[in-house]
Amino acid sequence: MADPQQTVSDGYLALLAARGVDYFFANAGTDFPPIIEAFAKATTTNAKLPTPVIVPHENLAVAMAHGYYQMTGRAQAVMVHVHVGTANGICGMINAIDQKVPVLFTAGRTPIHETGVHGGRNRVIHWAQEMFDQGGMLREHVKWDYELRSALQLQTVVDRAFQVAMSEPRGPVYLTLPREVIGAALAEPVDTSPSRLLPAPAPGPNPRELERAAELIARAERPLIVTADVGRHAASVKALEAFAERFAIPVIQHHPRFLNIAHSHPMNLGLVPGELLKEADLVIAAECDVPWVPSLEQPAPGHKVIQLGLDPIFPREPIRGFAGDAVLTGTAEDVLPVLTAALADELALRPERLATRRAKLAERRKAMLDAAAARAEAGRQKRPIDPAYACRCIAEACGPETIYVNEYPFQLDQLQLDSPGSFFGSTPAGGLGWGFGAALGTKLAARDRLVVLGLGDGAYIFNNPVAGHYVAQAEDLPLLVVVFNNTGWEAVRRSNRMMYPGGHAVRSNRMPLSDFSHETAFEQVVRASGGFGERVDDPAQLPKALHAALHAVRVEKRQALLNIRTA
Repeated sequence: MADPQQTVSDGYLALLAARGVDYFFANAGTDFPPIIEAFAKATTTNAKLPTPVIVPHENLAVAMAHGYYQMTGRAQAVMVHVHVGTANGICGMINAIDQKVPVLFTAGRTPIHETGVHGGRNRVIHWAQEMFDQGGMLREHVKWDYELRSALQLQTVVDRAFQVAMSEPRGPVYLTLPREVIGAALAEPVDTSPSRLLPAPAPGPNPRELERAAELIARAERPLIVTADVGRHAASVKALEAFAERFAIPVIQHHPRFLNIAHSHPMNLGLVPGELLKEADLVIAAECDVPWVPSLEQPAPGHKVIQLGLDPIFPREPIRGFAGDAVLTGTAEDVLPVLTAALADELALRPERLATRRAKLAERRKAMLDAAAARAEAGRQKRPIDPAYACRCIAEACGPETIYVNEYPFQLDQLQLDSPGSFFGSTPAGGLGWGFGAALGTKLAARDRLVVLGLGDGAYIFNNPVAGHYVAQAEDLPLLVVVFNNTGWEAVRRSNRMMYPGGHAVRSNRMPLSDFSHETAFEQVVRASGGFGERVDDPAQLPKALHAALHAVRVEKRQALLNIRTA
């Protein structure tokens, strides 16, 4: 018999827990009373519900769910306040859809009824907060959106949301929850047994496309793999490493959002397409929407291109003119072993060709590693502090088991990482304000690991740092935050220098709309939340400052921030 006191909110939260939701990241409003009551009730009934986490800004909440998923593979829930909360979270949703991250993003809906219904309107604000189409605010940035309309729908709606979010390619979904509906009584208990609305697995490649791709690779003299996102799946990293080693194909990580190949791998040829691209007669774009920038560089004349990915033609990008002489749909972990089998007989007859290519690439790799080390060493005495030197110092101080979350400044070649899942970078959309929440979500999923967040000074401000530091303290999530402070938006300045290299802005002492005239003492912001903060101007003091910050994080279990004045 149904519990007469059980509401839709009770059943909803119980379903979330049964579907693998560990945390309920929330920024509450007047639409939340049934949810709040359900959480309070669970403390007396011992009902299994997700752990509620107060997050004082919606974008931070979405980014926490994003970071947690990237470490665990389990989609988490976020709830915000009607349309205003949705608006604050949309940047996070843009990041999630472009990074193929599933998030159950929910918002209350202002009460529908003016009188006569429990949970109906009882505040002046409830009239102005109604929209004609609340989901329309973000429909371009979700895979699915819906409004829960009655208690009878609850099970199907929740399972449908997770089915769509977790089907490949994965992505966020949006669900609105009217207050009267989630406060209504449940006619019968929800069924928390495993859902039969299963998500669709990753698609597989067409056999004809596999044959065409194998022919292109077999004929190529100077093939090149360019990737940004293969590392989204740890198993895909191992598949890529095995494939590149087997066929002596260099790998470039072009604007990587994950660690796609181990630093120590012999086919890791760095981060810039450069000369390898100019020489390439075949480019394999593996989970890479922009394998090169056509206005700046091009492969060799007559080159061929293989596009490989879960969504290899990137239909969400309205204009994308990269050729695809073969198009392979699927993850690298699924596609590359099959492609290896198709190539085995063809290339096994020409071992000398692979040996020659391997030897030449070894020379180039040595030169690349020497150049990276030289860049770091050359920065040892520079003031402001050189970013390459700073990254090398951070890597040496933190150790190989560290997880890095990067919103622009970290240089992957200086971090020298080998383990999949040790690096998470800004999304293709570049929606600033992602890093702090992603790092907190990562730490929530890996409490025993050191998590280091890298931000530019502009990105730090975008990240709602007061809210971020609050959550770090409230949830006992000690991070090391490193702010690379170059007093401005360097991406904006760099873009202006490229477009107008001899222009007035380049010649000015301070470039309009990109320089910060007044520096902020970021190291003092973290202290307001009980953390350790220090500014570093002298490169000779950086190792000592890192030691003190890491002591605060590892021993004192406090968050820490270093404000590094960089070039």
